[in-house]
Amino acid sequence: MRVLIVEDERVLADTIAEGLREEAMAVDVVYDGDAALERAAYTEYDVIVLDRDLPTVHGDEVCRDLVGRRHAGRILMLTAAGEVDERVDGLALGADDYLPKPFVFGELVARVRALSRRSGPPVPPVLERRGIRLDPHRRRVAREGRELRLTKKEFTVLEELLRAEGGVVSAERLLEHAWDENIDPFSNIVRVTMATLRRKLGGPPLIETVTGSGYRL
Repeated sequence: MRVLIVEDERVLADTIAEGLREEAMAVDVVYDGDAALERAAYTEYDVIVLDRDLPTVHGDEVCRDLVGRRHAGRILMLTAAGEVDERVDGLALGADDYLPKPFVFGELVARVRALSRRSGPPVPPVLERRGIRLDPHRRRVAREGRELRLTKKEFTVLEELLRAEGGVVSAERLLEHAWDENIDPFSNIVRVTMATLRRKLGGPPLIETVTGSGYRL
């Protein structure tokens, strides 16, 4: 899952990002509205956590612009305003959900995951295919009842393969959704991660390499 944090309080933004990375999400961070619009123009995000009170371009305008250009990512709007009319205003702009500050981090994670499930074709909260059962909320995965210990990146890669429901997932998509902007696009990290994931899943092998296209489970 790829998430963009747009928050001008840098300590808060970086804290949220660090927490979401611990939840096996790929996270980018920007601190103003201009940077948010620029980043969203060329990166596909599942969820955008958007502070309403931003410098340069107000969060309302960022939200309106993203909705107008039909950006696929779901928008979770953050604000210090907790009044009902403020929340209604934010949702009227096209935001998908609204969370007033201060908030409990666990609730933020739950809302981000819920919005992610709505950012593409509907998927169940627990993913199952070919004997694999993956629970994103509890961060647990098992094959044929045997629990597996995966790294955060291995977990996210497997989640993307399961979400594809037998379709081919390109290395580029895996880079976009499992790693953040700091990864070298020419790195062999996807291939290395896939090798360790296959080893941990055990036999018979489940992940197929589709030459020139990507990977399929």
